[in-house]
Amino acid sequence: MRNFLLAAICCLISIGVGAQELKCTITVNADQVGLTNQQIFKTLERSLNDLVNKTSWSNRIYKDNEKVNAQMFITITEYESNRFKGNIQIQSSRPVFNTSYESPILNFKDNQFNFQYIEFQPLIYNENNMDSNLVAVLSYYAYVILGLDADTFSLEGGNDYFRKAQQIVALSQSGSFAGWSKTSGDRSRFELVDNLMSNSYREYRVAMYNYHRKGLDILSDNNSTGKQVVAGTMRLFETMATRHPNAFLTQTFFDAKAQEIQNIFSDGPKVDVVQLKETLNKIAPLYSSTWNDIKF
Repeated sequence: MRNFLLAAICCLISIGVGAQELKCTITVNADQVGLTNQQIFKTLERSLNDLVNKTSWSNRIYKDNEKVNAQMFITITEYESNRFKGNIQIQSSRPVFNTSYESPILNFKDNQFNFQYIEFQPLIYNENNMDSNLVAVLSYYAYVILGLDADTFSLEGGNDYFRKAQQIVALSQSGSFAGWSKTSGDRSRFELVDNLMSNSYREYRVAMYNYHRKGLDILSDNNSTGKQVVAGTMRLFETMATRHPNAFLTQTFFDAKAQEIQNIFSDGPKVDVVQLKETLNKIAPLYSSTWNDIKF
């Protein structure tokens, strides 16, 4: 009996420790709607935080300090009856080895966000059924966040998560909501995960690994070598640009990383940044003012 109780306790502990992978804060802003009574939006916010943070998105056990930090900012622009329209911005980060710094991984705004919701309705992820576009979108981005995080620790480590995101895309295409089909534009949910899993954009996946694991993670021990590795990853984007100029994935990378790159090369041991700045201006011209602020 004692052994049975001990086994049961151990089982409960294993379920409770790190069964969920995300530490995500979701904020719902409905100021543009202009309603005096904001209660439904507060209920929605609580329900979404529970959905993302209490769902087990994989079979992997995450300790609390291993959970992936993320934020989702939902702005409601239209609301009528049970129909909502707005946008969702997704941000995530990962720790850098031997530092207290969190490196931004994703900073993406999805403008094709609309859904139906009745206050207090259960929001539950079912991988075989996407009857709620709200659950589908949040679940999709949960897998994208986890996949990108895994890519920064091992080469193409996010494949299993991206396949789950692709499954959500496939199940959601039969509905009437935007963002899930190939015809939804070049910054859609379909396009994002399709590119992530395409060999045609493999340099992005290699760059994510090299930049973080071989570059950022050694900066505290060997700043000069770390900088050289980070600079080298920019050439991967240059190679990819020969096939895909202004690629969606290139844009998402620099939307998250531009300020960080400027900071890396404006402090510490000097490295030759003339070629680096030339490459950056070629592959990410929208951030030319940021690259100009690199002082070395």
